[in-house]
Amino acid sequence: MASLNVYEMVTERIIKQLEQGTIPWQKPWTGVRSGAFNRVSKKPYSLINQAILEKSGEYATFHQWKNLGGHIKKGAKSEIVVFWKIIDVEEKNDKGEIEKKKLPLLRYYNVFHISQVEGVEPLKEKLNTEIEPIEEADRIIKNYVDREHITFKECISDKAFYRPMTDTVVVPLKEQYKNINSFYQVAFHEITHSTGAQKRLDRDIKELAPFGSEIYSKEELVAELGSAFLINHLGIETKGTFQNSASYIESWLQVLRNDNKFIVSASSKAEKAVNYILGIE
Repeated sequence: MASLNVYEMVTERIIKQLEQGTIPWQKPWTGVRSGAFNRVSKKPYSLINQAILEKSGEYATFHQWKNLGGHIKKGAKSEIVVFWKIIDVEEKNDKGEIEKKKLPLLRYYNVFHISQVEGVEPLKEKLNTEIEPIEEADRIIKNYVDREHITFKECISDKAFYRPMTDTVVVPLKEQYKNINSFYQVAFHEITHSTGAQKRLDRDIKELAPFGSEIYSKEELVAELGSAFLINHLGIETKGTFQNSASYIESWLQVLRNDNKFIVSASSKAEKAVNYILGIE
């Protein structure tokens, strides 16, 4: 019997982890606030309010800003935020009986954007300033994206993705991660997606398939296996990155009705993707 190669070994370990049951997948980076949100609660406003408000960023009522030690600039005009308030009413029905009903009532309150406030500094995103890049991992990414002329953007973001139409990879900033290994796990996942472009290995790319479809799910498995292979190749795998990969794979296998056998097929495609990234013929 032929000995297992590294790819087969990692695949078998992941399958074994799945059979034992995996812990829930955890987003490895710290989220950033986007759109309009309330300065006090830190929660984003509803979609309707996002559309109504003129700016993104921090809003609060007059009294909320005052309690924070700020004051509204002279001549500043407020904007409105709407919300539904449920009120109890009593009405007589056709039989003359009293019935209790709950009716929605649209209300609003006035808010001011932080640009209209003096005496309060904008909130700052919490970033991990002690994070240290891994030179060899960065070299793999740079060599690949330079060779393939891929746009690779590392920026403050709450999303990681590969966009086939523009051949662009976007990943959250390194400083948004609790540990640097997780950054590379995400970055490798997205550049593995890029290998599926028609001009490269010509796989079914997920942007052309609806979210949750079989094609989309299979491509996610290939990308995460590719990431796991690269992490193992560099020797930067941790218990956390391995379990997160297994958990992510499990979530997509559920869409495929837990077809563990497909991992073997996805593993083969992921191996080709990794060899392509590393420039191995």
